[in-house]
Amino acid sequence: MSTLFSSGVAQIRSKHIQLMKMENAIRILAGTMVLISISLAHWVSQWWLLLGVFVGCNLIQSAITGFCPAEIILGKLGVGKKGGSCCGS
Repeated sequence: MSTLFSSGVAQIRSKHIQLMKMENAIRILAGTMVLISISLAHWVSQWWLLLGVFVGCNLIQSAITGFCPAEIILGKLGVGKKGGSCCGS
């Protein structure tokens, strides 16, 4: 029974990974960059907060203009090939 359950979980995980949309990938990337910014600001230098400011400004800019540099980079890496653009392109 446990092998049946574990194979089912593996199938669900692989299906979820294959269906990751560009919007979800960009949210994960932005959230990770903000968390890294906060961590580095706490332990290294407060100047690392500028990274979080940059990420926030870029999110606002992409929502207004529809141009998202992260979408271009992630697209070239093969993320979101089956649809799900968040920036209107």
